[in-house]
Amino acid sequence: MDAGESEIRVEKPATALRRGWTTGACATAATKAALTALLTGEFPDPVQITLPKGETPSFPLAREAVTENHAMAAIIKDAGDDPDVTHGALVMASIRRLPEGAGIVFKAGIGVGMVTRAGLPVPVGEPAINPVPRSMMTEVVTALCKQHGIPPDIEIEIAIENGAELALQTWNPRLGIIGGLSVLGTTGIVHPFSCSAWIHSIHRGIDVARAEGFPHVLGATGSTSEKTAQAFHGLPDIACLDMGDFAGGLLKYLRAHPVPRLTIAGGFAKMCKLAQGALDLHSGRSQVDMQWLAQQAEALGGNHLKGQILTANTALEVFELTRDQGLDLPSAIASGARTTALETLRGAPVQVDVMVMDRAGMLLAHAE
Repeated sequence: MDAGESEIRVEKPATALRRGWTTGACATAATKAALTALLTGEFPDPVQITLPKGETPSFPLAREAVTENHAMAAIIKDAGDDPDVTHGALVMASIRRLPEGAGIVFKAGIGVGMVTRAGLPVPVGEPAINPVPRSMMTEVVTALCKQHGIPPDIEIEIAIENGAELALQTWNPRLGIIGGLSVLGTTGIVHPFSCSAWIHSIHRGIDVARAEGFPHVLGATGSTSEKTAQAFHGLPDIACLDMGDFAGGLLKYLRAHPVPRLTIAGGFAKMCKLAQGALDLHSGRSQVDMQWLAQQAEALGGNHLKGQILTANTALEVFELTRDQGLDLPSAIASGARTTALETLRGAPVQVDVMVMDRAGMLLAHAE
């Protein structure tokens, strides 16, 4: 973990990581199994589906039930080695035939959220089942109905066991997804420690803030810095974007989809990296440059500290060393981080301020 930020970051192990399947892929497989049983009386187990990129995984069924007018199949989600909150969750699809002309209708069962705010890929009032999973399930239903010579007038209800409780560990409540989890996925595959999924959630947070007409958003490296900055500016939860280490993902999206004001908040070490010009602040992908820090200290009159800085183990050690000598290094870091942010925004109409915190969340510097 980078010194100066108290949040725990999961580091990628050296061994190869096992990939898994998205909630959308599991929902699609459960839908195929349930509809097959409704039409034939038999559940395919395991059930095979085709993912958007052509892969054909098979999923064992965890539960199944069928009557004359209804069928249900459930699959336990395997997220591989990704620290996914839904790993091990039971994803259920219940299928019913509808009157002719009704088409394919999606319904949120227990544990799947409803969209209550604009700016998300799914309209307000709809179940939080994203476009790609909807498309995958629609293709499965259309193909099976055609095969059996019936119109594709089907209700698909997706439920996730304990989804409402699990959703509290996600950003769904802030995004206006109420009552449960989202059914997500663009490829059907969960890549362990995926950067793209995190950055996607940042983009959706910006979309929601823009749709709500909110003028000020906050991107923080972790919960400690977020709490301090949120209280400082009096921001509601909707304004808080889970930036984490992905400053570049946040800034580049704001460049094309601006919000009037952005606050970036983070620990000393993370903000050092941003000030150096790094846009990915993860400890495995960027490092604090002690030579660069020594130069910053020298500019503040700390030339005599160069040797100690160059042999320091962490950015926190450098901060404490310069603080004890009366040097305001955090202000220089905040200013440098703000410069990097503005350069990345490339003139987009976004006002930026940067806040640097200590490990306890105390404000060390604020560049406006």
